Amino acid sequence: MILPIVAYGDPVLTTKANEITPDYPELNQLIADMWETMYSAEGVGLAAPQIGKSIRLFIVDASPFAEDEPGLENMKKVFINPLIIEKTGEDFIFNEGCLSFPGLREDIYRKPDIKIRYFDENFKEQIEAFSGITSRIIQHEYDHIEGIVMINRISTLKKQLIKGKLNNIIKGNVKATYRMRFAAVKKK
Repeated sequence: MILPIVAYGDPVLTTKANEITPDYPELNQLIADMWETMYSAEGVGLAAPQIGKSIRLFIVDASPFAEDEPGLENMKKVFINPLIIEKTGEDFIFNEGCLSFPGLREDIYRKPDIKIRYFDENFKEQIEAFSGITSRIIQHEYDHIEGIVMINRISTLKKQLIKGKLNNIIKGNVKATYRMRFAAVKKK
């Protein structure tokens, strides 16, 4: 089932998410719904807070970048209760977008390499290292479960320059090609 994406302005996006256990209700269905939601929005990552669930779960599919980075053809993973245990390398800039910020893209600095411990969809513990675009996508989604949104990674001056765009997102005065839920728009 395609779920609405929560827009910037909803407190769930700025709240540190809670860990879950293997008996989390209908976890497999939730993960399936997240994949369907992400693909319908043409995203490459989606965190549970972006669908209104304050839990430590996100999904990543970096395969759309396989043309630029060979080896990403099958880079599709579920991350449950993840913990980034190491970030290394020199910060590099990349123009990021976010499904919770329709129409907004910003240059964000991140480390190129990470090591992360997480549970997969079968609740088997994994420890893996990721680099490049995959590392960036994972760090972006990890931020979501930490209550960090992309504008927390830009300068105060830049935030002032895009204040009008941010207010429009909060109010729902934006066009998105996918279902959204806006904080300042009351249900009828």
